[in-house]
Amino acid sequence: MRIGIGLPNQVRDVHAPVIPAWARRAEEAGFATLGTTGRVAYPGVMDTVALATAAGATTTIGLLTQVLVATAWPGTLLAKEAASIDGVSGGRLTLGIGVGIREDDFVVPGHGPRDRGARMDRDLATYRSMWAGEPVPGSPNPAVPAGGRQVPLLFGAITPAAYRRMAESSDGYIAVSVPAALASGAFDAARAAWQAAGRPGQPRLVGLNYYALGDPDRGRADIADYYAATPEYQDIVVDGVHTDEESLRDAVKQFEALGADELILSPGTDDLDEIARLADIVL
Repeated sequence: MRIGIGLPNQVRDVHAPVIPAWARRAEEAGFATLGTTGRVAYPGVMDTVALATAAGATTTIGLLTQVLVATAWPGTLLAKEAASIDGVSGGRLTLGIGVGIREDDFVVPGHGPRDRGARMDRDLATYRSMWAGEPVPGSPNPAVPAGGRQVPLLFGAITPAAYRRMAESSDGYIAVSVPAALASGAFDAARAAWQAAGRPGQPRLVGLNYYALGDPDRGRADIADYYAATPEYQDIVVDGVHTDEESLRDAVKQFEALGADELILSPGTDDLDEIARLADIVL
C-alpha cells in the first residue's frame, strides 16, 4: 500500500507560500502522492493551483485531488485545467472528483447544486472528448496540446448513483475521511458496483485520514472548522484525527488489511515540520 500526504491547501488562512516548500519536502521524504482537499467557499488555496504549484516544485511524486467539486466547474474548463496540470507534471495527475454537497461552493452561474448528478454525467463525456483532442464545441481548435492522455479519474461516492458513476466511468474510488472500520463498507460498495458494471479486475481504492502531531489541539480545531459546514461528518472526522504514533501505525495496518491501494494522510496545520514527523512514523 502506498502512503501519500496531503498539502495544507485547505487549512484555514494557510500561509500560501508554504505550498511549494511542502511539496518539495514531501517528495524528498519519500511519500508516494501529494493530495489536495478542495472547496471554493473557504479561505484556502484552490486545489488546482496548489497542484500546479506542486508540479513545478517536484519531479516524481504523484498528484491527486481528493476530491475536487467537479460540478462547480464548467466541464470544458475543468478538462483543460486537469490536462494542463497533468501535462506540466509529466503525467503525474489523478483527478479525484465528486458532485459536492456544500451549496456555497457553487458560485458559477448555471452551475448550481441542482441537477449536479446529471451534469456530472454530461461533463464526464466532455472530459473524455477534450482529453482525446477533439475540438471545443463551436471552435475548430482542441482545448489541450497534442500528445496528452486520458487523465486517470477517481470518484468520491456516498450514494448508489455515485457508486454507479464511479464504476462505469472511472479508475476507482476515494473514501471520505473516516476510520478504516467505516471505510470498509464503502470499499465493499465500490467493489460491488465495479463488479455489477462488468468491469474487469478491481477498482483502485484510496483511503483518507487526517493527522496532527506537533499541535494536536490546533490541528483538531482547524479540521473541525473546515467541516463545520457539514456537521453530519464533523464529529466523525475530528474524532478520527491521528495525533500519536500508535494511532497512525494502526491506521496504516487497518487500511492495508482492507485492501486499500493507497492511504493519504492530510495535515491539520501548515507546519512544515509535520512532514518529517509523519514520515518518521509511516515510511
